[in-house]
Amino acid sequence: MLLYAQTPARRNRQILADLTALLLIAAAVAFALAVHDAIMLLAEPGRKVESSGDSLAAALDDAGETASRVPLVGDLLKTPFRSAAEAGTGIADAGQSFQDIVGQVAFLAALALIVVPVSCVLLLWLPLRLRWIRRSAAVRSLLTAPGGADLLALRALTGPPGDLSAIPAPPGGFADAWRRGDPEAISALSAIALRRAGLRP
Repeated sequence: MLLYAQTPARRNRQILADLTALLLIAAAVAFALAVHDAIMLLAEPGRKVESSGDSLAAALDDAGETASRVPLVGDLLKTPFRSAAEAGTGIADAGQSFQDIVGQVAFLAALALIVVPVSCVLLLWLPLRLRWIRRSAAVRSLLTAPGGADLLALRALTGPPGDLSAIPAPPGGFADAWRRGDPEAISALSAIALRRAGLRP
């Protein structure tokens, strides 16, 4: 199975198209990751809130533990500190929730920025490449099949006439030579069909 044409002009075009597609995909991924990182910067306030809430909760827990050691009223003093520590934990949870939301938005934005352009590139580029690979395989198998050269010659006759003018026409023309089964004419015509497909005769 050939991935690229054997004729230089078509092969160069195919390589250029492949490189362009890969560069576009890489650019889309790089841009999406940059957008993801930029959105994630918005999570910084959430990190600060979470850190502050955790610090506040830890400090109030420590204060509550210290207050609980006061004789007789220790348990009474500990209760307000514990409630305040729980409020600090709630603040930390809110900061974490904010970070989670920002992370989800960043992920979805990056995913969309990758999927949409990459899908467009693949839809425009991949079918053409696969079609050429299938056609070249069909032409090559046709060449080795019995009577395949005749069919390739017929394909050259029914294709664009510009290529036929590049070779000297036999007496009576190419169509007459093909009908007569002229080996030289059939060989020349099949070579034209192969070159049109990007293959060497």
